[in-house]
Amino acid sequence: MLINEDIRVNELRVTGATGETLGIMSTKAALRMADDAGLDLVLIAPQATPPVARIMDYGKYRFECEKREKEAKKKQQVVELKEIQLSCRIDTHDFETKARQARKFLESGNKVRVVMKFKGREMSHQSIGREVMTRFSDALSDIGGSDKPPVLDGRFMSIVLAPLKK
Repeated sequence: MLINEDIRVNELRVTGATGETLGIMSTKAALRMADDAGLDLVLIAPQATPPVARIMDYGKYRFECEKREKEAKKKQQVVELKEIQLSCRIDTHDFETKARQARKFLESGNKVRVVMKFKGREMSHQSIGREVMTRFSDALSDIGGSDKPPVLDGRFMSIVLAPLKK
């Protein structure tokens, strides 16, 4: 945003500090008015014809903008994608441990990507892997769900679980 002497336009449509329209005038006259008021001349809409400038306290305006941005940043929730790796020969206790960990991730509002890597001859038994993945997503169906079935990509089968909306 251009302010004061950085504005390189001959004519401006100027608005006052309280929002009233002061009309179209030269940049020098607008700068003089802003200087007399002890404020800054800020170019608001450079693409307009003629460009629109406003007489205001630029420091205060910047502070208000930063304050609004901080408030918006506080309210937004960052969702991370956590990853859990399974194998098609996973034992029941390991399965329950991984499910518990995924449950913690989902409860904290993160998405969970469950990945299964097929090694060697396991590629010929993809149905077992698909069954383990479905069992895993069913174990977490009360807190999170997936919108699509497990996807095979090369030697990896994966599914993304997202927390359910409350």
